[in-house]
Amino acid sequence: MKALLLIDDGFEELSVYLPWYRLKEEGVDVTLSTPLMHAVHGQHGYTIEPDAPLRSVNSETFDLLIIPDGRATELLRLRSEAVDLARTFLESGRMVAAIGHGAQVLISAGTLDGRTVTCSPGIRDDVRMAGAFYRDESTIVDGSLLTCRGPDDLPEFCRRLMAMLKAPTTVRVS
Repeated sequence: MKALLLIDDGFEELSVYLPWYRLKEEGVDVTLSTPLMHAVHGQHGYTIEPDAPLRSVNSETFDLLIIPDGRATELLRLRSEAVDLARTFLESGRMVAAIGHGAQVLISAGTLDGRTVTCSPGIRDDVRMAGAFYRDESTIVDGSLLTCRGPDDLPEFCRRLMAMLKAPTTVRVS
């Protein structure tokens, strides 16, 4: 199992580190990718060295895409490589997990129409305008898409993510 975690400057540390380490505990090979191959800085001062630049990522080699929360999503959604990755994953039925503002990348990818999602309350109107059904819940699974409201809901997010990894056939909306 291989996971791709998208990061950029302004990432929300908890929404990167908790899933990253939880996946590593399960033996998942996690690749951290950024638009440019340089260290990125989180909202609270932590720095991460990426493993690969977005432009060199072959999406076919990954089973899971994770888009964490934070101001970084505003930068990522402006990068065609990140938007194309999100679209490719969802269109092929592979797992995508978006935390908080991570749904902004999915909005830019045009992949939320008709889906039921949760996200940071600050962008709920944006996901509605993108054609999604918004629910104010900690996490939502809609097919191969797992969305999370934000860092306070990460324990539930990690539990549901692990369940999805163990049972790849997911039920539409729960």
